[in-house]
Amino acid sequence: MKLLLIILPLFAFILNIFGLMRLIPLYFTIPLLFITIHTTLYFWQDKKQFKGFAKVHK
Repeated sequence: MKLLLIILPLFAFILNIFGLMRLIPLYFTIPLLFITIHTTLYFWQDKKQFKGFAKVHK
């Protein structure tokens, strides 16, 4: 999963470079780059939070 979070933004960045060279439409590459960066940052900052102590059932 972590490898995928590194590869996808790099791939989207390369596609965006192709878009800037007008080989691929920019209206396709810019949202793709934004979505991959947003998803990568979301999963890197997603931490397990403390949800309280578990109740002991006796």
